[in-house]
Amino acid sequence: MQRWRGYEAAPGGWGRSVVTIGVFDGVHKGHQATIGHAVARARELGVKSVVVTFDPHPAEVVRPGSHPAVLTEPARKAELIEALGVDVLCVVPFTPEFSRLPAEEFVHDILVEHLHAALVVVGANFRFGHRAAGDVALLERLGRTFGFGVEGAPLVAEAGTVFSSTYIRSCVDAGDVVAAAAALGRPHRVEGVVVRGDQRGRELGYPTANLLCHRYAAIPADGVYAARLVRRGQREPLAAAVSIGTNPTFSGRERRVEAYALDFTGDLYGERLALDFVAHLREQRTYDSIEPLVAQIAEDVERTRRAVA
Repeated sequence: MQRWRGYEAAPGGWGRSVVTIGVFDGVHKGHQATIGHAVARARELGVKSVVVTFDPHPAEVVRPGSHPAVLTEPARKAELIEALGVDVLCVVPFTPEFSRLPAEEFVHDILVEHLHAALVVVGANFRFGHRAAGDVALLERLGRTFGFGVEGAPLVAEAGTVFSSTYIRSCVDAGDVVAAAAALGRPHRVEGVVVRGDQRGRELGYPTANLLCHRYAAIPADGVYAARLVRRGQREPLAAAVSIGTNPTFSGRERRVEAYALDFTGDLYGERLALDFVAHLREQRTYDSIEPLVAQIAEDVERTRRAVA
């Protein structure tokens, strides 16, 4: 898959293409259906498929301070999109100037002049241009003017629930990682670099990796979880019991993500790890002494082993 920074990166002599546009945070089942449809149509037409997405999230530019929790970091999102068979991922820098581009110019500059769209595939709720003034109906009218087709991709739902990034964020925020995984089509992932913590886990016999995560990462609700710990260059993930919260037993104030890797004795400091959440085990609790805390951790470890297996 080719990766372009900005639509201006389209090479000279670029032919026709099938384009789909969106933030695609999470690359969930709905996104997969839209992107998959674009890829299939491109193959039928014998042209390239292009996914256009944005960085940073448009919400942060249009309404500073409103950045939503991020379900997939840029590198992970690119990997997931590539796995769907896309030919080109075009990441458009979403600047204040770009946000003021009228809908008609958005279509002319990006889809017509640079990407030479033969077909544009979008979701039914697609909006574009300054103040999100453009909708699918306008896109279809402009398509007739400029000579490209428009096809809508239906929303994906199960049991009456439409899968969306907003819905998945609400699941993660509530700690319902099973529902989030059902909508994503895979476990929700949180990534971070292992930094030094208080080392209380080591003193208790359960050394944990303290993850420094992206400021906007979608962190599940406080609690204890079963997860798979993924290390770069390692094919097999490790089972991990993950604690998210402030360590109330020790009067902690800083919210942390700490993972105890089962049956692992190495050093993880400085590594970038990923945690794929499998199940919520329990809420955070405060213990009056160390002994019941250690007993509870031992139970958490065994429940993690069963959940991950």
